[in-house]
Amino acid sequence: MKAIDWLFRNRQTGEITIAQFPNPPLWVFIGAFGIGALLHPTGTFATVVEVVGRVALLVWALDEVVRGVNPWRRILGTTVLLWQLASAVT
Repeated sequence: MKAIDWLFRNRQTGEITIAQFPNPPLWVFIGAFGIGALLHPTGTFATVVEVVGRVALLVWALDEVVRGVNPWRRILGTTVLLWQLASAVT
């Protein structure tokens, strides 16, 4: 199908790309999420972990919006970016 091909075809390699190996900002988010889930930090440490995680996810999302290898990755980045911005406002 042309729509599937357009949405998921990697513009750099020509392969279908739905998910990729995490880049450094996503690893930082995963680490912050893991620390929060496992250690249940409180106080200043909890705030630092949350801010680091949110900033890392925002950086990842912006990178996907700007440099995503296909429309799917750009849509994913835009969705996460909007979600993070909406959750920061509420």
